[in-house]
Amino acid sequence: MNGYTQDKEDIARRLKRVEGQVRGIGDMVSSDKYCIDVLTQISAATKALESVALLLLSDHLNHCVVEAIEGGGPEVSEKIQEANDAIARLVRS
Repeated sequence: MNGYTQDKEDIARRLKRVEGQVRGIGDMVSSDKYCIDVLTQISAATKALESVALLLLSDHLNHCVVEAIEGGGPEVSEKIQEANDAIARLVRS
């Protein structure tokens, strides 16, 4: 079971909202809306995606990493490295 299973409905709902935001941004561009307004909406969609990413990261740490630590073995380092890599990608984006 994935760590985000318990939050799956919330994540899906948030992603649907982001999908709607992105469609709206496309409509704004098609309608030649003011560039600052388009940028504002892009920023809002970006923040919404970052929020989903942080929720998934939290679930990974609290489920996958904790489970690996409790089980011991080489998987612990692997799960921690995965988390570190994910955090690095989020910080760079």
